[in-house]
Amino acid sequence: MSSLAASDERTVATPAKVIQPAWVRTVHWINAVAMILMIMSGWQIYNASPLFDFKFSSAITLGGWLGGALLWHFAAMWLLMVNGLVYLTLGIATGRFRKKLLPITPEGVISDAKAALTGRLSHDDLTRYNYVQKLLYAGIIVVGIVIVLSGLSIWKPVHDLEAGAAAVADGAVRRL
Repeated sequence: MSSLAASDERTVATPAKVIQPAWVRTVHWINAVAMILMIMSGWQIYNASPLFDFKFSSAITLGGWLGGALLWHFAAMWLLMVNGLVYLTLGIATGRFRKKLLPITPEGVISDAKAALTGRLSHDDLTRYNYVQKLLYAGIIVVGIVIVLSGLSIWKPVHDLEAGAAAVADGAVRRL
């Protein structure tokens, strides 16, 4: 008998198990949009440089010219930074980071890496991260913080603040 035979029985769809809460899915999608905006505007900023012969197609860049690309890049930077702060705040406040990402042990990472490379890593419970996932997720949070801080460190208004603070400090010293 064919497995495609018709049946009078109705199958009842079981609701999908939610693995990630709505706030995690939301901030991840916002990050995806912000990163795409930063990449596309970054390519336009790259195109404005006279140092390189290669140019990205205008169909995949954002901003139209250097000034427009910088505006898009900074807007996406703020979106990424605010969204990252929301993610960090909610991750700490809800205890999600502690529950999902800790503990991370070298023995666990090595054991899970070996299991993954030999095809023996268990996928029975998708709500639990293995040690390699924990390490990578914790690492990407640190990388995200470093990326935002490095971007802020080269942003011109930060340098203007530093120059202003130095001038105020210099003036205060001269008055002494």
